[in-house]
Amino acid sequence: MNDIDIERVDLNLLRVFEALIEEGGAGRAAIRLGLTQPAVSAALARLRRVYSDPLFERTGRGLRPTVKANELAPLIEAALTQCRQALALSGSDKSVKGRTMTIGLSDDSEIAFGKEILCKVDEILPDLHIIFRQTHSALAQDMLTGHQIDISITAGGLASHMVTSQKLGEGNYLCLASNNVDIPLTAEDYAQRPHLLVSASGFVGVVDEALSAIGYRRSVKASTTHFAAVPFLLNQTNLITTLPSHAAVAIEKNTHLKTFVCPVKMPSFVLEMGSRLGSKNDIILQELKSIIVEVCQSSGQLT
Repeated sequence: MNDIDIERVDLNLLRVFEALIEEGGAGRAAIRLGLTQPAVSAALARLRRVYSDPLFERTGRGLRPTVKANELAPLIEAALTQCRQALALSGSDKSVKGRTMTIGLSDDSEIAFGKEILCKVDEILPDLHIIFRQTHSALAQDMLTGHQIDISITAGGLASHMVTSQKLGEGNYLCLASNNVDIPLTAEDYAQRPHLLVSASGFVGVVDEALSAIGYRRSVKASTTHFAAVPFLLNQTNLITTLPSHAAVAIEKNTHLKTFVCPVKMPSFVLEMGSRLGSKNDIILQELKSIIVEVCQSSGQLT
């Protein structure tokens, strides 16, 4: 491919590319950018000429990026981030209209901290658009380095030299059940109760490891992969579940369920925040990180 003359390329095309990658369709990209769909289609045609590649292929569910588009995505995202950082330095106002930040976290942290994060962002960075995207410790590092998320909140999993991490605090676990359930007082009673397991695998969780260490095995009657489903699955049943305490307390505050101390000693975990190493000059991202630290550390659920 011939060298591209930057003087002859409309750099707004990169914003169209970003929107197409993230929205997966010309119609949604047009709405996001405040353009007409024909204008987005015309911009895509120009992008295809610039890169000598189709970039996106039509499927029954929208547009699918080509291999070339997936290679370009992190480079273009980084370039646009640099432009936004430069514009943010143009004045003392921290609000950046149209700026989006993606926070990767599991839904237990979203349940516990999401609302407070949004309230603080509305107060300090009112023009910032926040996206919460599901992740966990096994995925967060790759999602950060792949520019799929800007910040992660996970229980570990960050070890790359390309990622920086900061401890938010240590957490533990609480049990949760419907108000009509009698609280188990012994490990044996706890193990024999019908349990709802929250686990990515659907078979084994941290509770099973703790029980196994003292010679018990619990009775798992149902499993789910999402903490958000817990209130609906527990309500008016005899099931009990064991969750990170920050999520259990948040669910208790907003439902008719009750928390209680687990009669089995559970291990603590470290909740940490991650971001890409090269993001230290992004003042908006750094402000968002400060907000997350404040919210998590003032929640009373982490030590």
